[in-house]
Amino acid sequence: MLNRRHFLRDTALTASALAVPSILRAQDNRLVINSFGGAYEEIHRQLVITPFEEMTGTRVEVVTAYSADTLSQLRAQKEAPQFDVAHFSGGLETTAALEGLLSPIEPSELSNHDQMYEFAVAGISKGVGPTYSTAVIGLLYETNQINPAPTSWNDLLREGIGERVLVTDAASNTYGLLGLLMMNHALGGTMEDLTPGLEFVRKLLDNGAVVVSKSPEIQQNFAQGSAWMAAYAQDYAFTLTKAGLPVKFVQPQEGAAFAPITVNLVANRPNRELALKFIDLSIRAEASAGWAEALRYSPTNRTVTLSGEVAEQVVYGEAAARNLVGFDPVVISDKRAGWNEEWKRLLVQ
Repeated sequence: MLNRRHFLRDTALTASALAVPSILRAQDNRLVINSFGGAYEEIHRQLVITPFEEMTGTRVEVVTAYSADTLSQLRAQKEAPQFDVAHFSGGLETTAALEGLLSPIEPSELSNHDQMYEFAVAGISKGVGPTYSTAVIGLLYETNQINPAPTSWNDLLREGIGERVLVTDAASNTYGLLGLLMMNHALGGTMEDLTPGLEFVRKLLDNGAVVVSKSPEIQQNFAQGSAWMAAYAQDYAFTLTKAGLPVKFVQPQEGAAFAPITVNLVANRPNRELALKFIDLSIRAEASAGWAEALRYSPTNRTVTLSGEVAEQVVYGEAAARNLVGFDPVVISDKRAGWNEEWKRLLVQ
């Protein structure tokens, strides 16, 4: 159960490693960060923000801002940034790092660095902050209708389910694009050549698959019995399960795409050491496990131990983590307009 007492208890073991000297607290007792609002922000407070305030005596000022808005603010404030720590999802941290808006981090500056999966800290020396949790895009399926459970992306073409397959729009939905890229990857395509993935989607559409653009449409189709399988995110399978729908998530044998959620050190701020303490607390095992328990995001700290239904509902463990596939957000940004045109042409054929 997520509550303040639980997480403060769990973080007590790391307090000595993360404690901030009183001289540092005296320099600046305020840290400015963004979070994503709503229920997410409430959990963020329980897992990281409140424990950090209790342990350091620092007041954390939270600005509710999603990734695109945060990037815009960092650009506008480049000469005098107001954020100390910036959280991103969807790959915009790479853009921010390339523009010099984020500061590189040395592994030695994070006591929890060596507990992280390699993919989660691969870019810190270039300014891309650690991935503290991640959404994973694989297959959702209706357990009462799909037997045996799917094991491959090719199961979307399983005989007899064509018109009950959902394809998420790749032009308007980030998870839809990652699903397309993953299908393409599974079939031997590259980011330079999406032909295998587009041809695969063409076959799905010829079989009667339905294109949706937003996650509520996925829930509606599963609830009405018109959907039995879809390419979408692991955490959304949890949303469907909570709504009483018999839907599970599976990571196909060819791999699943991951969408990083990162915590980043903003460049040109005076309280670097304090911000690093916040980032370090964000990637500890207790926080990583907490995101899995609360929202079914996959843990990126490899020392996390999950049990029961949580372990069954997330991509979890060394072997599963090795089968996660990341796609270069810079290439995606450069090519997305062209891909969108190809996608639109596919849909009207």
